[in-house]
Amino acid sequence: MSPIAINLVYIVAAALFIIGLKMLGRPESAPRGNQLSALGMALAVVVTLFSREILTFEWIVGGVALGTIVGAVAARRVEMTAMPELVAIFNGSGGAASLLVGWSAVQGSAVDGVATMSIFALATVSASIIIGGLTTTGSLIAWGKLSGRMTSAPVILPGQAFINIFLVGTAVTGTVLFVLDPQLTGIPFLLILGTAFLLGITSVNPIGGADMPVVIALLNSYSGLAASAAGFAIGNLLLIVAGALVGASGLILTDIMCRAMNRSLGNVLFSGFGSASAGTAIEGEARPVNAEDAFLMLEAANSVVFVPGYGMAVAQAQHVVRELGEALEKNGAEVKFAIHPVAGRMPGHMNVLLAEANVSYDQLIDMEDANQMLGRTDVAVVIGANDVVNPAAREDEASPIYGMPIINVDHARTVIVMKRSLGAGFSGVQNRLFFGENTRMLLGDAKASTSALLGEFKD
Repeated sequence: MSPIAINLVYIVAAALFIIGLKMLGRPESAPRGNQLSALGMALAVVVTLFSREILTFEWIVGGVALGTIVGAVAARRVEMTAMPELVAIFNGSGGAASLLVGWSAVQGSAVDGVATMSIFALATVSASIIIGGLTTTGSLIAWGKLSGRMTSAPVILPGQAFINIFLVGTAVTGTVLFVLDPQLTGIPFLLILGTAFLLGITSVNPIGGADMPVVIALLNSYSGLAASAAGFAIGNLLLIVAGALVGASGLILTDIMCRAMNRSLGNVLFSGFGSASAGTAIEGEARPVNAEDAFLMLEAANSVVFVPGYGMAVAQAQHVVRELGEALEKNGAEVKFAIHPVAGRMPGHMNVLLAEANVSYDQLIDMEDANQMLGRTDVAVVIGANDVVNPAAREDEASPIYGMPIINVDHARTVIVMKRSLGAGFSGVQNRLFFGENTRMLLGDAKASTSALLGEFKD
């Protein structure tokens, strides 16, 4: 096919990406949006195979087959609780792919070990390698923290800020020297490669687990920027457009996450969340309750707000929670599900779980709407959520989560917290809610506790 025909199909594919991205904004249209985006990518892959630059299909067919198998297995077998670390791995894979595309482009133009590309192309190659390498190793660190294979606490080296500044300066210096003297075996090119990988480690390692939703969104943006830079390097229209879409949407999502946590992006990147003191000591004692007593509270309630968190995902309790909500509605109660923007370990985690359990979209409310109605709510039921309902974010200036917007469940007349223990949240901060006078702790596995409550209603 001619380059013009290929670029026309690329434009169609890019349009499908944009339409699909727009449709992802509404739960009812999100599945169709995902399908349209997948169709756009399929078109892009197929039409690329008709390019005059494609000399052999063997490696391409093998790569497509391998990617299809990995994607299908991951989509079907990976639990929702492991989805955040899977997304981190996919971000890293995108970054590595962009790095390899840029590297391949500059290798393909080399004559006697010296690249013959234009200054602009060399600069974009360097950008794709730096951002791609940073995304690759940074995503691996994020995966390790989210999966529990590494400590989720911030790991801050002495002189951490100076180390990062030095690495950034080295990467910029290496890029300038490489553009001026583009030898592929020279020190400047090796500096670019080495500092790219090191920057990913030193940038993400100092960030605590509670900030991982922000980091995932930011790494997603990085992978898009790397792809766009690689597109400029090889003159591929689709890579430029698709990478720009991913980069821009990732930055917007990062901004949303930062606002939800009342933190600036600089604060996330250059300070360790959770590295401060654990806050003021908590006085008082928790008030445990059994399923029978919790049932009596719920049976008498006219309004109930469920607040799900990562504990619900771990227990896979979303289906039985939906059944309990239906039982409460049959009993005459108004039932809502309040979703905090950073509940779980990735943006939209709770929305996906509840949608999987067929919870009506009309019952889902955001943090602002929930806080307006909790003051007149009879019972708030917290299922595995912790930091996003911790009153210390409002009350304790010494707490590292102070200023973070939360769902004010403690304003409800009664709060029932389903949790395995009184342990601290992912940020390492003890939850004041557990010791509130209107809080009752229903300790144990969230699914088992919810099933026990549902059994009481059925009886």
